[in-house]
Amino acid sequence: MVAYVINEIVVTEPERFLTYSSQVPAILAQYGGAYVVRGGAPEQVDGPEPPERLVVLRFESREAARAWRTSPEYLAILPIREATSTSRVYIVDGYEG
Repeated sequence: MVAYVINEIVVTEPERFLTYSSQVPAILAQYGGAYVVRGGAPEQVDGPEPPERLVVLRFESREAARAWRTSPEYLAILPIREATSTSRVYIVDGYEG
């Protein structure tokens, strides 16, 4: 089943954050992931105000998403993201109707 990684991000140090975000695409591709949404400008329709940055990644399975998230390549750059932003990240299964 397809799985999505949802990232709600507030960037606190934009210039340093670019060091992280510029390295993600190659690592993502290596693990079969693809961007569905990258950045965007969330428009509040209902509920609390959305974060300034929203990223949605698509993987062929939850296992593939976890493999990317725990890969040595991603873990090497994760401290940059953690130091330059705050975020909420989760994995959800896709809909198979």
